[in-house]
Amino acid sequence: MENQQKKSTIFPHKISVMDQYILGELLPPFLFGIGIFTALGLSIGTLFDLIRRITESGLVFTLAMKIFLLRMPEFIVLAFPMSILLATLMTYSRLSSDSEIIALRSVGINLYRLVVPAIILSLLVTGLTFFINDIVAPSANREATLTMQRALNEVNPNLKERNILYPEYGNIEQEDGDSNYGLVRLFYAEEFNGERMKFLTILDFSRKGISQILTSESAQWNIRENIWDFFNGTIYTIATDGSYRNVVRFEQQQLALPRSPLDFAERPLSYDEMSISQAREYLAIAKLEGKEKEVRTLQVKIQGKIALPFVCLVFALIGCAIGIRPQSTGKGKSFGICIGLIVTYYILSFMGESMGIWGVLTPFVGAWLGNIVGLGVGGWLLYQTTK
Repeated sequence: MENQQKKSTIFPHKISVMDQYILGELLPPFLFGIGIFTALGLSIGTLFDLIRRITESGLVFTLAMKIFLLRMPEFIVLAFPMSILLATLMTYSRLSSDSEIIALRSVGINLYRLVVPAIILSLLVTGLTFFINDIVAPSANREATLTMQRALNEVNPNLKERNILYPEYGNIEQEDGDSNYGLVRLFYAEEFNGERMKFLTILDFSRKGISQILTSESAQWNIRENIWDFFNGTIYTIATDGSYRNVVRFEQQQLALPRSPLDFAERPLSYDEMSISQAREYLAIAKLEGKEKEVRTLQVKIQGKIALPFVCLVFALIGCAIGIRPQSTGKGKSFGICIGLIVTYYILSFMGESMGIWGVLTPFVGAWLGNIVGLGVGGWLLYQTTK
């Protein structure tokens, strides 16, 4: 019975007056942190470069503003964890210095219960961070890059690709009418110049017992008809015993094949422009191509994208644990502690990712190292405070 009462005290079914009060205290510094950290990130990471482009390369001001706004989601994602840390440090430090923590504990409320509003807020921000980081920011970053390239006439050089290998997986039709999942087509192009694929070879295994080989001098995606136009090629149909069943030569041939190889050739030039699903696609292809370093890098980056939103929870725990201790900490000192913790965390995170890419640590441990250490430190500090 006592355990049930304790559980209901720590995790109430409805928001209590105390929770509303603490959340009300957390929100102003949290919103302030989003504004200040986003502004700092944009100024350092984007604004100065755009000003240089405007003055030196003649970038149009309206396009510069568009790029500036498109870069904003990337820095908002980074600002969320920092803002949570600032909010928890400032709020719980003020509650502690004004003896409100002592007053709440005197009526039987333990310290673990006091941090529940901050943890709930951090979990909500974690979900929002994950959505923006995986859905909004990659698309916005890609559009910002393309806008800059179009404005400075740099699109074609950056879109050149060589030795494009794209495997397509799906259901393979069996001779008895059933279907099994497996490799449907293997697409290879020697070069992509931004408009056309050149010197293509496509192996088609979509029907059991029959394989087709298509070779073509060039191919282009027909936007109007959503179909591929192949030029100067040959289609070979091969039976299971290796004999040719049919050979068709053509000057131009339209084939209803997926657009995916083109999307892959135009793939983002930066990991910041990939969603988790896109990164996993390129990871599968990098494994087929035997690019070990790129495989490790992608594995670390995928785990890093998953780990980043949970920094909000880590920083909330650390901020509460430090702020709730009896002390006299002003806003300036809280901000200074916040900056120090942020720098320490990201140095540790950078070292972990680097060791993951080098193969010293597994990709999971490398990407999550900062979170693991942060949770351990925050939990230990909170435990020491409650003793």
